[in-house]
Amino acid sequence: MKKRKHEIWESVRMESFAAEGNGLAHVDGKVLFVPMAVPGDVADIKILRIKKSYTEGVVHRLVEPSPLRVAPFCSHFGMCGGCSWQHVPYEKQLGFKQQQVFDQLSRIGKLELPTLQPILGSENTQGYRNKLEFTFSDKGWIPFEELPVAQQTALQAGDAEPFPRFPALGFHVRKRFDRILDLETCHLQPEPSNEIRHAVKQYALEKGLSFFDVRRQTGFLRTLMVRTTSCGKTMVVVIFAHDNPENGEDASAREALLDHLQATFPQIHSLYYMLNPKKNDSLSDLEAFHYAGSPYLTETMDGLEFRIGPKSFYQTNTLQAARLYSKVLELAALQGHETVYDLYTGTGTIALYLARHCKQVTGIEYIPEAIEDAQANAQANGADNVAFFAGDIKDVLTPEFVERQGKPHVVVLDPPRAGVHPDILNVLLEMAPQRMVYVSCNPSTQARDLALLQPLYTIQHVQPLDMFPHTHHIENIVVIERND
Repeated sequence: MKKRKHEIWESVRMESFAAEGNGLAHVDGKVLFVPMAVPGDVADIKILRIKKSYTEGVVHRLVEPSPLRVAPFCSHFGMCGGCSWQHVPYEKQLGFKQQQVFDQLSRIGKLELPTLQPILGSENTQGYRNKLEFTFSDKGWIPFEELPVAQQTALQAGDAEPFPRFPALGFHVRKRFDRILDLETCHLQPEPSNEIRHAVKQYALEKGLSFFDVRRQTGFLRTLMVRTTSCGKTMVVVIFAHDNPENGEDASAREALLDHLQATFPQIHSLYYMLNPKKNDSLSDLEAFHYAGSPYLTETMDGLEFRIGPKSFYQTNTLQAARLYSKVLELAALQGHETVYDLYTGTGTIALYLARHCKQVTGIEYIPEAIEDAQANAQANGADNVAFFAGDIKDVLTPEFVERQGKPHVVVLDPPRAGVHPDILNVLLEMAPQRMVYVSCNPSTQARDLALLQPLYTIQHVQPLDMFPHTHHIENIVVIERND
């Protein structure tokens, strides 16, 4: 019989986790993906999508819970789009992530691998993030079962707008770009993160400030960013949708909110705002207006100081970032005479780690503001053997540039999730440095890139590292050496 959408597949046993953190099973020879399911679960699955090569569904009824399951620590678990592995013991999460790295490198890249090093787990599994962004919405999320009966009926009948409208400040509901879960307590970031979020929302409600509607592109308050440091300093950035009078929402309303934050939280070391009239939430192309306090935060790591601005890229798990950079330094195996290139250098953290152990470091990054931070970090740390350049790496990395800066002995790669541009890989093959250290937050694109480098290089070392407990995300370091 042909399988149909919305039918129930009974007593499906989940086998493992898939690459995106969903439960995985095989039914009648077809792959089935189920979010929030755990290996060992036996569940009735409601089918949502049937594709040629796979099927997607959700748990309709949990028949027999997996022995792996533990009680989640967050009251928002299951609705919030983050921390989706809370119901799995942390040591088991690490095992699944280690396997994920091996599977993606060996199956996607078809790479010849040495024995993987044991994954480095995170010392803190709660309160480990130093940055969070919360979204304002005039359409907060209410679970279906908590809706009044009349609205449940309207939703089942296909009414496009059965939910009541109420202001919310929190995270996106899983797979819903237009619905925000109003957070009570988030366990990802240390205080005063929750306190600041609650204070901003309460003030906005008391003053009648409007929350953003992403569909209609209306409203005043749009996003709230909170950054914290390991020494207890805090930066707050409030993103407003406009700077025009609308129901009394203008510059004076903005300033009153910022003044209220400054007066209420003396631990706010740096206060900014931005204006975002665009249809997307990206902040990289917005101007950051410094309102009060210091223009930056300072994080100290292994004797180095790093200045963090409102748009700076900085690893969000501070303690694990220190382990990551120390491991990169170890695997770079520097002797003191080398020229090193740090591609996708960000704010220069890895470059500065390496600069104390080699002749010179050249860092390249496409975001100009990040390079400004990197140059400030180099100056603050007295690193005079580091040079930073802004621009698209494939355009900057010309033969003339290499001749000026010197041919690298070691190259460090730390690209975004999309991986390294093929043109850059071709340049690297032409330069043929002796050693490359590839840091990736996406082992699947890392595997693809390493496969293109494989004709000239051999993988010497693979080190997984967990930056994001209770999620499926994994950081991985691969060392390759030129075949001489």
